Amino acid sequence: MRALVVRNGRVGCLARPEPQAAPGEAIVRITLAGICGTDLELLAGYKGFVGTPGHEFVGVVEEVVEEVVEDIVGGDAARVWIGRRVVGEINVGCHECQLCAVAGPGHCAERRVLGLMGMDGAMAERIAIPVANLHVVPESVSDASAVFAEPLAAACRIPEQVEIGTTTRAVVVGAGRLGTLCALVLRARGARVEAVARSDRARIILAAAGINVVTSAPLIEPGADVVVDATGSAAGLAAARLLVRPRGTLVIKSTCASPRGAEALQPTALVVDEITVVGSRCGPFDEALRLLADGTIDPRPLIHSTHALSRGADAFAAAANRGTLKVLLSPDGDGRVRTL
Repeated sequence: MRALVVRNGRVGCLARPEPQAAPGEAIVRITLAGICGTDLELLAGYKGFVGTPGHEFVGVVEEVVEEVVEDIVGGDAARVWIGRRVVGEINVGCHECQLCAVAGPGHCAERRVLGLMGMDGAMAERIAIPVANLHVVPESVSDASAVFAEPLAAACRIPEQVEIGTTTRAVVVGAGRLGTLCALVLRARGARVEAVARSDRARIILAAAGINVVTSAPLIEPGADVVVDATGSAAGLAAARLLVRPRGTLVIKSTCASPRGAEALQPTALVVDEITVVGSRCGPFDEALRLLADGTIDPRPLIHSTHALSRGADAFAAAANRGTLKVLLSPDGDGRVRTL
């Protein structure tokens, strides 16, 4: 099969062995995969990653090792997985340790992470993934929407962790690929939302949802109840911190590799102002799929372009351009295999 491989700061489409499913796993044929900020960091050398990236996907189950039957839609008769359109959670834990029991597989000390750690990712024609990680895509949700299930689920994690309501004043700093979805989810929960966005497209999308959008954090009045940082930078984190009111909540939605990140938080000021700091990562797929199915959130306007898998280098270059939102990959391309 064909798959993108990241190595030594380059990405190419290579011939790779077909994935082999272990007991309890499925083979999923990928129809669309998304490029996110983390994938760009992997290409830049984050954690010395070598392999196939990608953790945002939609696909079709082709094979299951040991027949697995699930009650897919509440109350419906059990159906087999094969032939079903699916999206998938990215963390694979042992499901036996104490951390899995109390915090979930996303925090398992021995976890594997799709396209990030110990597990080939979705920028390929097929992947092997545990059936337990899969979620069936409702028929009303297109592939172009379903491919956003993973980042939308991550955005839905925020109202699981922080109380959001009609009296909440919320600010999202860094409304790009993920931040735009965070702002839309908070708005759907009734919050009064403001956002800092550099992308012209993001500003159009957010304004259409009734969200006040500015191009720079100083243009927003401080004193927000909840501030979400989705910039991944020390400067963005510092800006987000200054917008939180005393006894407010700062939600950190993206990692900041710079050592200046801790400095940007101003620990002493956090104590004095009694700020609650919340780390927020993966979230509920069921809720994300519900928002897509009922039309509450339509992520398709975020799509910048779709590239054949064989044009992976071009896709990554497009995704790296400032202001670009979502770039997708489709294995249904011209079939050419390029070497690194």
